[in-house]
Amino acid sequence: MTDTTDDIAEEMSFQSFDDDCKLLGNLFNDVLQREVDSTLMKKLEKIRIVAQSACNMRLAEIEDSAEMLEKQVAAEMSQLTLEEALTLARAISHYLNLMGIAETHHRVRRLRSATHLTRSCDDVFTQLLQSGVSADQLYHTVCKQEVEIVLTAHPTQINRRTLQYKHVRISHLLDYNDRTDLTHEDREMLIEDLVREITSIWQTDELRRHKPTPVDEARAGLNIVEQSLWKAVPHYLRRVSNSLKKHTGMPLPLTATPIKFGSWMGGDRDGNPNVTAKVTRDVSLLSRWMAIDLYIREVDSLRFELSMTRCSDRLLKEAQDILKAENSLEDRHDSQGTRSQLKFSSQQSRSVPMQLPASPDLPACADRDNDGSRYPKLELPGTDYMRQGNRGPSIPISPASHRSTQNGNASASNASPSSGMQRVPSFSSVQLTAQRKKFAESMIGRSSFHKLLEPTPVQPAIAPYRIVLGNVKDKLLKTRRRLELLLEDIPCETDPWDHFETADQLLEPLLLCYDSLQSCGSGFLADGRLADLIRRVSTFGMVLIKLDLRQESGRHAEALDAITKFLDIGTYSEWDEEKKLEFLTRELKGKRPLIPSSIEVPPEVKEVLDTFRVAAELGSDSLGAYVISMASNASDVLAVELLQKDARLSVRLRVAPLFETVKDLREAGSVIRKLLSIDWYKEHVIKNHNVMVGYSDSGKDAGRFTAAWELYKAQEDVVSACNEFGIKVTLFHGRGGSVGRGGGPTYLAIQSQPPGSVMGTLRSTEQGEMVQAKFGLPNTAVRQLEIYTTAVLLATLRPPLPPRELKWRSLMEEISKVSCQNYRSTVYENPEFITYFQEATPQAELGYLNIGSRPTRRKASTGIGHLRAIPWVFAWTQTRFVLPAWLGVGAGLQYACEKGHTEDLKAMYQEWPFFQSTIDLIEMIIGKADASIAKHYDEVLVSESRQKIGDDLRKELSSTEKYVLVVSGHDKLSDNNKSLRRLIEGRLPYLNPMNMLQVEILKRLRRDDDNVKLRDALLITINGIAAGMRNTG
Repeated sequence: MTDTTDDIAEEMSFQSFDDDCKLLGNLFNDVLQREVDSTLMKKLEKIRIVAQSACNMRLAEIEDSAEMLEKQVAAEMSQLTLEEALTLARAISHYLNLMGIAETHHRVRRLRSATHLTRSCDDVFTQLLQSGVSADQLYHTVCKQEVEIVLTAHPTQINRRTLQYKHVRISHLLDYNDRTDLTHEDREMLIEDLVREITSIWQTDELRRHKPTPVDEARAGLNIVEQSLWKAVPHYLRRVSNSLKKHTGMPLPLTATPIKFGSWMGGDRDGNPNVTAKVTRDVSLLSRWMAIDLYIREVDSLRFELSMTRCSDRLLKEAQDILKAENSLEDRHDSQGTRSQLKFSSQQSRSVPMQLPASPDLPACADRDNDGSRYPKLELPGTDYMRQGNRGPSIPISPASHRSTQNGNASASNASPSSGMQRVPSFSSVQLTAQRKKFAESMIGRSSFHKLLEPTPVQPAIAPYRIVLGNVKDKLLKTRRRLELLLEDIPCETDPWDHFETADQLLEPLLLCYDSLQSCGSGFLADGRLADLIRRVSTFGMVLIKLDLRQESGRHAEALDAITKFLDIGTYSEWDEEKKLEFLTRELKGKRPLIPSSIEVPPEVKEVLDTFRVAAELGSDSLGAYVISMASNASDVLAVELLQKDARLSVRLRVAPLFETVKDLREAGSVIRKLLSIDWYKEHVIKNHNVMVGYSDSGKDAGRFTAAWELYKAQEDVVSACNEFGIKVTLFHGRGGSVGRGGGPTYLAIQSQPPGSVMGTLRSTEQGEMVQAKFGLPNTAVRQLEIYTTAVLLATLRPPLPPRELKWRSLMEEISKVSCQNYRSTVYENPEFITYFQEATPQAELGYLNIGSRPTRRKASTGIGHLRAIPWVFAWTQTRFVLPAWLGVGAGLQYACEKGHTEDLKAMYQEWPFFQSTIDLIEMIIGKADASIAKHYDEVLVSESRQKIGDDLRKELSSTEKYVLVVSGHDKLSDNNKSLRRLIEGRLPYLNPMNMLQVEILKRLRRDDDNVKLRDALLITINGIAAGMRNTG
């Protein structure tokens, strides 16, 4: 759980939390007593006690004594051997992680026990109805709401997936420990389980030894879906539906999807050469495979549940038609000697499922066992999936030899019109006959064996639901098998009627069963597991999560350069904007293809063109938006439209220009107006236009305060531009996890947007550690989905207030200008700053972490400009200075106060949601900053000639704190959030020594940079500090 999730702002009782921390801490100490030398344990305890005393002195404002005790801790660190330092780093890191688990569990416990939750559907629906919104308006607004949460692989998740899984296990055990009906024996077994998990964690390597590939990152995202969102979505939709029915008399329509999911994992190629066209294709197919695999499990459980015989005439006819078709197929194959095999297959599909549903004692919506899943561990298809017998009977589609994948591209060419993917070359009839014979022979014996496992088949006509769902399972199995062959680049021949391509095809028989149950008076049955499955299909579709494609605008210009040069019509990138638009518009209106088949292009250009070809192969059902990073002109959008047209996408992807820098944000409205004034674009643009705004690069470019204001104005201007042309716009927010990159509580962020910018639609990224924090557990995921829904609903029906007076906008401009000048004069204009940054932080060493597949810099440059925003924020978070979130803010506020605007600022804080949220987040982050720790980094690591930079910055932090408190009216930092302050204070006795240990290790490592053990020790301290700060980048 991070400190920027929504429930952090709510008051909480700490008794149970303290009990959990004490339990886990004592068990961890017991493990360490067995695993670690007793001398080191004494040192660890001594360091903890002294650090706790230093913290107490700081809180009591006895600064001299605190500083003396902190120097004592630093002295202890300097005397540690390398082995001792490594062990100490591991111990403190794990303890901070255990505290984090207890904190997350406590929030889940609070959600479960609360009689009234703020920001819940019940709470917000009541507010809206009482404020004058009619029940009809409320109902239709919720039903039409379109929110899309886009999961990204931004490298800010510090923990290995193995450890994340073990942490979830401990969370489930704490949940079990809360039960009041446990016997003494139960509790003893629980303690044993906790000890086993903690011991396993201690004995596990916490460091990634290799960089993850983009496919690895995608698998991690899919794991979140399977372990949490798959369960959370039906629960969340039930909650919305029940609240709607309570307040309006009408439930949520069964196929309504207020929230959907997207992903950049495997599609974000901006600055990441590891994301290729083949990677995108494989990740998309893998996502489809997982969706089908999950549906197979659900359908099998549903077949067991729907054993009744009473049904509607329509369903009965469908069941009879399925049986007739099957008997006809058996008759046709009788002469080929395959009748027994087909009969066995049909009996298996229609009879009682071979395996009972897991946890039959629990309702469908209940939490499952301690594994966190009611499903067996998902095994994704790999090169060994062909091993005989690993999936039981499979469809008679057989592999020949693997196609060559030397170039990394699919060589399929014959696209089925109904298919979202290309069809691979077919076998010859001789090959197919031989393979089918081989398949039939392989079934001999297996049929008899499986009959022993199965219940005795009943007459199919007795259970019509099972017949229809058995047919659904058959098609799903064939669909999964087809995807496995496509993933392995193995040719296959399939009948389009034998597998599912679209969600509508899968929904049709499910809705038929639902309507039948309702018509027969079995509504309670219909609204159980079956309704949950229908809602899952409506939300996740056939692809689970649609994949966005993202590429930098300059790469498209390079591709068009190569094309225009080949055609001898000049160099595209050298043309002015008007000439580019004229060329692009003319080609978009034309019917001939632009790119000749004989063209030869550089590998970088070929990769861009291959991406569009793969997009055409996968189809719009598999893909979301095409995001253009560093967009600055209308031609950037039309260039992508032209490349889509030339790749022959049957349904073009919606194109979302991403405005990131302050300069581009200021021009965003003008660019959109220019686009919409082009006849071709206005005619072809999707009714709902997408525009993305970036928080990370704008913050690094101008500082957090200026970036926040420029983003606010850019959204206003884009919405105004679209309104002028009668086009609806969906704003796509590229938020990071930390405040320095636009992070913050979801509810607060949405409620502080400009009026009219959230009109029932929203897209937003969830990045890195925030994905696990918000959606890693089903209960927290349900809460986050509900908060997204209610926040967007409120912003739509009761938009946030604009600035009350024009003077407030003028004052914001002045503050922003001073803030930006102060920020840039330090970061960009001081030639010594970049060296100071590299000395004072572990920025250079972050690359050893192996937490992401992409490079830390966009280009080979040592300047701040080409450094990505994540390592920029990450490095300052490690030193507890968190400079990107506050630098420049104090100068701007001081300027306004000295000009006599103090009362105006206080009024703005009280009455303008945007300004209040901006100040509150800055106040929160200053509360987590620690100038004394940052000073220790400077004193030990920074050259004497540059230490004045740090002195000046610490004075700046003190000034910022002073003026933030003046504006907010609080006596102390986080005065409006005592829970957060209490949590932060509880971490300090472990977090402060970890920082001091990191300084010591950095000092040693910079003298001996080839020492692998020192490097490991440093990386473990980075993990530990990230756990203690609850944020990375």
